Amino acid sequence: MQKKALVTGSSRGIGAETARALSRAGWRVTINYLESREKAEALAAELGTEAVRADVADSAQVCAMFDSAGPFELLVCNAGIAWSGLLTDMSDAEWRRIVEVNLGGVFNCCREAIPHMVHEKRGCIVCMSSILGVRGGSCETAYSATKGGIIAFVKGLSKELGPSGIRVNAVAPGSVDTDMLSCFSAEDKRAMAEASALCRIGTPRDIAGAVAFLASDEASFITGQVLGADGGMII
Repeated sequence: MQKKALVTGSSRGIGAETARALSRAGWRVTINYLESREKAEALAAELGTEAVRADVADSAQVCAMFDSAGPFELLVCNAGIAWSGLLTDMSDAEWRRIVEVNLGGVFNCCREAIPHMVHEKRGCIVCMSSILGVRGGSCETAYSATKGGIIAFVKGLSKELGPSGIRVNAVAPGSVDTDMLSCFSAEDKRAMAEASALCRIGTPRDIAGAVAFLASDEASFITGQVLGADGGMII
């Protein structure tokens, strides 16, 4: 029987490329989306699978998604949002939303995925953090906090689930050419490229490869780790 995976926030960008990479590796990947229905359904048709709409910040919607499409042997928590600006300019609603999506979404999805994995004594969870979760970023304090929280979450959960044969890891991308960089100028992007040892911005496929590796049998002895996929940040 084909192994089943869920990639949250997989209608575009890193999530979509991750879904493609896992599909090539033999997984049947459920596509999750919130707003980009057409892109999600197009990707689902491309991969011969299904697309399910759910806001990962809403535990009831997550529960319904797992009931309709699960259970899953692999969970990739990729859904997330960004916010840039001075912390003093951030509203209560904006703070709550970024925490609820980026960190709460990981909690909601993991809580639904874990019982089946524990029952089967196997499974894999990969969470999308960020280099900013490791190093922090000026004018991205809230985003950095949520991504740093994911790292602590992964390290704790890996110890909790290890005895059941379940691996839990994170990927921490650097600058990646996705919609999240659309607000930056060409000059800004050149500076980002120069801040990496490889002198370039990453692609969604670069990050998807890191996720696919952590999900593979080649990573069977790796858990509680944060795999940096940042081109070798030097600044």
